[in-house]
Amino acid sequence: MTTLSKIKLNQVVKLNTLESSRPSEKIPVEINPAINPDMDPENNLAHDLDAPEWYLNRELTWLEFNRRVLHEATDAVNPLLERLKFFAIFASNIDEFFMKRVGSLKLLLAANITELTVDGRTPEQQLQECAERVNAIEDIRNQSLPTLLKELEAYDIRILDYDALEQKQQDFLRLHYLENIFPLVTPQIFDPAHPFPFISNLSLNILVTLQPGIGEEAALARVKVPVGAGISRFVRIGDTHHYVPLEQIIAQNLDLLFPGEKQIDYDYFFVTRNAGAERQESGTNDLLSMIELELRDRRIAPIVRLVVNPGMEQEKKRMIVDQLGLDADTDVFETPNLMAQRDLFELINLPIAGLHYPPHHPTNHHRLQDTQRSIFYLLREAESMLLQHPYESFTSSVVRFLEEAANDNKVRAIKMSLYRTDKETRVVDLLVQAAKNGKQVAVVVEIKAKFDEAANIQWAESMEEAGIHVTYGVIGLKTHCKVLMVVRQDYSKLRRYVHIGTGNYHGGTAKQYTDLGLLTCDEEIGHDVTELFNYLTTGHSRKRNFQRILVAPKQMKKELMDRIHREVANMKNGHKGLIQIKSNALEDQDMVRALYQASMAGVKIDLIIRDTCRLRPGVAGLSDNISVISIVGRFLEHSRIFYFFNAGKEEYLIGSADLMKRNLESRVEVITPIDKESLKIELRLIFNTLLDDQMDSWEMQSDGTYIKRKPKSAEAIGCQVKQMEFAQTRLKTKRYKKLLRTVSARKRN
Repeated sequence: MTTLSKIKLNQVVKLNTLESSRPSEKIPVEINPAINPDMDPENNLAHDLDAPEWYLNRELTWLEFNRRVLHEATDAVNPLLERLKFFAIFASNIDEFFMKRVGSLKLLLAANITELTVDGRTPEQQLQECAERVNAIEDIRNQSLPTLLKELEAYDIRILDYDALEQKQQDFLRLHYLENIFPLVTPQIFDPAHPFPFISNLSLNILVTLQPGIGEEAALARVKVPVGAGISRFVRIGDTHHYVPLEQIIAQNLDLLFPGEKQIDYDYFFVTRNAGAERQESGTNDLLSMIELELRDRRIAPIVRLVVNPGMEQEKKRMIVDQLGLDADTDVFETPNLMAQRDLFELINLPIAGLHYPPHHPTNHHRLQDTQRSIFYLLREAESMLLQHPYESFTSSVVRFLEEAANDNKVRAIKMSLYRTDKETRVVDLLVQAAKNGKQVAVVVEIKAKFDEAANIQWAESMEEAGIHVTYGVIGLKTHCKVLMVVRQDYSKLRRYVHIGTGNYHGGTAKQYTDLGLLTCDEEIGHDVTELFNYLTTGHSRKRNFQRILVAPKQMKKELMDRIHREVANMKNGHKGLIQIKSNALEDQDMVRALYQASMAGVKIDLIIRDTCRLRPGVAGLSDNISVISIVGRFLEHSRIFYFFNAGKEEYLIGSADLMKRNLESRVEVITPIDKESLKIELRLIFNTLLDDQMDSWEMQSDGTYIKRKPKSAEAIGCQVKQMEFAQTRLKTKRYKKLLRTVSARKRN
């Protein structure tokens, strides 16, 4: 193992927030001039923009997003196995919510921190409301999953109970268990002589009760269900699509683990541990050691959730709650259905026609069709290209860009920021290949990327061993930007080719997330990206002059706020004011405040916010001019786009940053302007398509609830389907130019 650079790792305690459920209504604004400095001269309404009632809660708005995800699992419009996938996504999201958000809240509570959030809640209030909201949403899940499983039976896809099987099927599963699983199972008894066993994170467990003989007490044991490492949760019966959960097979064959016992009872339980803690920096520490300790801590961190089956006896439940140090009122959840439902991912790819979305095959970018010519020639001719994933291929654009750079004799250097990647995308292999080919390769690896720390440490070590210059970003900040620069000897000078994206260099997510990327050889952007990498490798930011790109935390927040205020000033000078933003989240209080001020001044604001949104739209006198929609569809909406009318000198930007305090103040993020007119029109087409959508969109109400839009006609199609069609149209030059002319004309009007 190589020794990584020594660097400080700052502890960031994140204050999480929750929002209570209120009935949907327009919220009136109280006039209180004595405490309201923000005055709307048109209607003389005053607003205290620090009042907590104007800020929705971060945690509960995120839970409401998962209610929308769950709706996709219940929507009959979606194919059955796609609906099953949404159940798995929902379960995975809730697991991570408890690991990250609830875990952090519990740390605040344990530290006796009672400071109120911007929406006026203590950590204790948030935990209580969070538990209530999770219970309400999971009630919907518990009612709807059995219905879906029943519908799948029409296609002979079944998740069966072991005790309902025929004897020959039980015999088959018992033999399979003996030969393939039994040696991996370890029963752990606990009694006064044996302490309660360690329960690992996200583990599914069987609580075994061995009934006592005369004069004896019942014995208890724990059996961990060994899912993973090649062991499936759902065991297939023969060549059918019939499956039995592994925990039932183990439970129904406990006599193999406890031979001679006359009566064996069992229950199931599932635990989630805190993953929200980060280690406190104390002096200079080896970053690798610190991250490895944090990963170990996460594995053994305090448990934040216990899920049990409804039939568990109260005495046993109390025993587990006491042993795990939990609160029986807020930390314990019951489910009559399968636990650990993220394992349903195992079943979603069954090759059965009609149960999946129609196949989607990303197109090659219309300017990258010629695979015989160098991508650098094509990029110089185009000057800039806008990549739209997953509608256009990530492999034939970004991976091709890196692959050609690794093997081009004229390429002198490659610099890259790496937050997440995967083996199949070959990013690390190509960087190693470039180094072997004599290129100077420098990579900034973020090894504090949540849940990818171990993988990123391995990537970093393999690159260091290949001679790549690996650094770990700026002390105290996560490097979240997605930037790749290639320096090439073109004719008489070095030219910089740059990719700036909204998503990670990860081929898997590039097929599942909607993201944008800019490929450009613009000299000013190249200059800025050079400065960016010098900042990332030295941590020195003083007097760095970024001409075009916006970089967080140095300037991005101020620049975005200035653009919002500029729309207000333009309104006062008689111009139209218009702001449109697409982001995964809107959580930063300062940004919400600035948008409120702009709305009060008459600026029209369209927000496309996927999940967390603190802002209340449609409040009389405060946010009348703001609309918020959330889009949940086949692909995860992940791109970030910013638009400002700017008195007719329209400005478009894309980048990696969400409008969250952590992104704007505690991470290195990059947003780049899009100046080429044809690319602006492409972004306008995206905005129009998303804002006009009637199939996948939810309109946010002023109380934080959402109402799903209803299609205006039976022929309506969703915005993501339209963008698939647009990607095909881009390959037909004449048709695409006609489409852009139509969009451009609509924009002028």
